[in-house]
Amino acid sequence: MSRDNATIVRQFVDDVITQGNIEAAGKYIWEDVVEQVPLPGQGPGLEGLKDILRAMRTGFPDIVFSIQEQITEHDKVASRFEWTGTHNGEFLGIPATGRPVRVWGIVIDRLEEGRIKDTRIIMDTMSLMGQLGVLPPPPTP
Repeated sequence: MSRDNATIVRQFVDDVITQGNIEAAGKYIWEDVVEQVPLPGQGPGLEGLKDILRAMRTGFPDIVFSIQEQITEHDKVASRFEWTGTHNGEFLGIPATGRPVRVWGIVIDRLEEGRIKDTRIIMDTMSLMGQLGVLPPPPTP
């Protein structure tokens, strides 16, 4: 039974990110996957992606990543997502704050033969840093 590309992306998000089955990532992602916009400190390929996912689950052990909508064209899937979690562990060098966060973003994945070959994530990291209290609040008029 063949799965369409949007379903593969959803299954990856549910299985690997939300459920935390990081080692299962290879079922959905090519070994030499290219992250077009790597997160700080992210290494290359599948192993680099797995390291970042582990870091996110360490920082936000209760992370829930949900896809709000998807658009597909040819071999690409654009997914608008939101993730929530509680900052109960260190993340990107920021000690745990215990604060809840809600972060939006869009990821564009290109698939080959049923697995993600390259990906580009655009995430509201400024809002994340603000929610963690790392950035000063915006000035009030």
